[in-house]
Amino acid sequence: MDIPSKLFLSCTGLDCMKTIIWIAGSVLLLGGVVSFFSFRFKGIETPNYKVIKTLGDVEIREYPQLILAQTKLGSSRYDSNGNKGFGVVANYIFGGNEQKQKIAMTSPVIMNMSDTEASMSFVMPSQYQLSELPTPNSNAVALVSQDSMKLAVLRFGGYSSDEKIAKHAQLLTQVLKENNIQTKGSLLYMGYNAPWDVINRRNEVAFQID
Repeated sequence: MDIPSKLFLSCTGLDCMKTIIWIAGSVLLLGGVVSFFSFRFKGIETPNYKVIKTLGDVEIREYPQLILAQTKLGSSRYDSNGNKGFGVVANYIFGGNEQKQKIAMTSPVIMNMSDTEASMSFVMPSQYQLSELPTPNSNAVALVSQDSMKLAVLRFGGYSSDEKIAKHAQLLTQVLKENNIQTKGSLLYMGYNAPWDVINRRNEVAFQID
């Protein structure tokens, strides 16, 4: 017999009614909190890119200039470095800067999968110019300006992993080769969801192209 069953069998009258009301209220409160934060995360700003061409499931996008808060990673392994990099940059936007200023979260979080220059970046809200952003407290965080660029992007769902990233990067590479499209730079991984989003998760792999 589970704990809730024991609880209901041991209560009577008014006490039982109070117990039921307390449990129901707790469930509603928890559901409200999860729904609130899920709404907040799904409603955050994303870069205003333009899809200029599609090649099956692959999109060719034009991105405007972006301002990034970026930290270097020890390796390009998503499974072992993703959380570490996220924590470093998240600390900056949550007030880990000289002005103790909080900066709104955006998506996606971008991971450069280079073997030699791996990094994780948060895109800064479009309202900011580079000169307007507060100075990071940590030398591990740098503010950089990313020039406008063209990306070839392939989307996939579910929770990400190094294996899934490698699989979809191979698929993307194959499509680009078939269409004689040259890439430049390293593979990019872009993640859009909070950890508690179980369904409709959005992940993307991308290469910069000419």
